[in-house]
Amino acid sequence: MKAIAIDDEPMALEVVRSHAAKVPFLELAACFTDAFKAMEYLQHEAVDLLFLDIKMPDINGLEFVTSLQKKPLVIFTTAYSEHAVTSFELDAVDYLLKPFALVRFLKACNKAQELLQLRNGMVAPKDYIFLKTGYEQVKVHYDAILYMEAAGNYVTFVLEGSKLLSRMTINELSELLPADKFTRVHRSYIVAKDRIDKIERHQVCVKGQCVPVGASYMQQLQV
Repeated sequence: MKAIAIDDEPMALEVVRSHAAKVPFLELAACFTDAFKAMEYLQHEAVDLLFLDIKMPDINGLEFVTSLQKKPLVIFTTAYSEHAVTSFELDAVDYLLKPFALVRFLKACNKAQELLQLRNGMVAPKDYIFLKTGYEQVKVHYDAILYMEAAGNYVTFVLEGSKLLSRMTINELSELLPADKFTRVHRSYIVAKDRIDKIERHQVCVKGQCVPVGASYMQQLQV
C-alpha cells in the first residue's frame, strides 16, 4: 500500500515515518511540509493512502481532500478533536489524535488496507496479525493463537508450542482482534473461541490450560 504524509510540522512527519517503517504492508513514498507540493506530487503519482494533518497554513487538510479530483484513502492526523465529524463526512478511514502510539497507527493502517482490498475487489478476510516483538514484526495467524495474557503494557501470546511477548495493552489488543474469533474472559485474558475445550463457572480450559473468567464476563460465555 503506497502512501504519502503531509504535515507542516517536521517532527510530526518523523513520527509517521517511524511508525510506517514498522508496518510491513505499507510503503511511505514521500513526506511533505508543503501541502501544495504534495498536491503537485499527486498530479503525477498514484498513491493509495494519505496521512494528512488538518491545521496547516494556506490550506487545511479538509480543504485539501475536497480539492482532489481523484481521492486516495485518507487518515487524518491532528492534535485537535473538533474536526472528527467533518473528517468522517469526507469518508476518512480514521482520525488519529496526536500523539498516537504505534498500535493505534497500525489499527488505522489495517483498516485502510482492508478498505483498499474491498475497493480492488479483494474481499478475502485477513487471518493474521503482525506483532512487534523486540525490533521485529512477526506475522501470527489467528488459528495459531490459544489465548493471550496481559501484564501492564505487555501481552503474552500463547501459541501451540511457543509464546510471544508484545508491547501493548489488552484494551489496544481488543481493538485489533476480530470479535468473531476471540473473546475477552477476564481483565487480563483473551481466548480464541474455537480453542475452548471446557467452560466452568470461574475458568475456561484451552487445550488443557485453564484461564480465569472474570465475573463481568461470565454472562457472555453463558457460564
